Amino acid sequence: MNMAAFPGPAPRRATHHAHWHAHANGVRPDAAMRDWLTDRMSLTKKLTARSGSFRVRKLRQGRGMCLDDEYALVGLARRAPVQEREVLLQCDGVPVVYAHTIVPLSATTSDWPFFGSLGERSLGTTLFGDPRVVRGRLQYARLFAEHPLARRAAAALGVAALPWPLYARRCLYRRRRGLLLVTEVFLPAIAGVRSPAAATAAAHPAGAMPSAAAVPVAAAA
Repeated sequence: MNMAAFPGPAPRRATHHAHWHAHANGVRPDAAMRDWLTDRMSLTKKLTARSGSFRVRKLRQGRGMCLDDEYALVGLARRAPVQEREVLLQCDGVPVVYAHTIVPLSATTSDWPFFGSLGERSLGTTLFGDPRVVRGRLQYARLFAEHPLARRAAAALGVAALPWPLYARRCLYRRRRGLLLVTEVFLPAIAGVRSPAAATAAAHPAGAMPSAAAVPVAAAA
C-alpha cells in the first residue's frame, strides 16, 4: 500500500484547529490524494465503483457540540449544540473515509426531511439526488493529531492516533433555509482503493461464471 500521502507521526505543533483552504494547493497533496480531494462527483459513487462491496457504517447520530472551526460556516455565532452524524465509509470491509456531518438545530424537517432517518444509507447519494440541494465550494485541510475529528477517526478505528497528516475536505450544502456541513477525512487505507477496472476484475475473476441474477433476461412481449 502506498503511504506516501501519510508520511508519519504528527509534529509537536499539533493543534485542535484546522486551517481550511479554498484551493487544494494549500494542503500540498500528492497526485493521488489530489484526485480524491478535488473530485466533485459523489464520493459514495466513486468508492462504490472502486470496490467489490461498499458500506456506510454509522458510528453515531444525535445532538453534539459543533467544533471551533465549524460554527461560523453554518451561521452560528459561537459553538453550540447541533445535530451531528458520524460514519465510516468502507470498501471491501476496510474503513477508508471518516465522515462528519452537522446540521444547526434551527433547521426543520422541511429543510432536511431525510436526515434523521438515514441509518446506514448514504447521505451523499441523497444530497446528489435532490435537485433542491445547492452545493457550496469545497475547502481543504490537513488535520493534526489533536484535531477532534482526527481523534474521533482514530477512536473509530481502535487506534491511539493516525499517521500525520490526515487530509480532509468539507462542503456546505443548502436546502430551503437549512444548512448542512459535511467533512470527509481520508484515512490511510484510501491509498489501497483500486481503480474501477481493478475493482471490476477483482469482483469478477477471469473464468468465473456470472450469477443467475447477472444474466440478462429478454423483456416480455
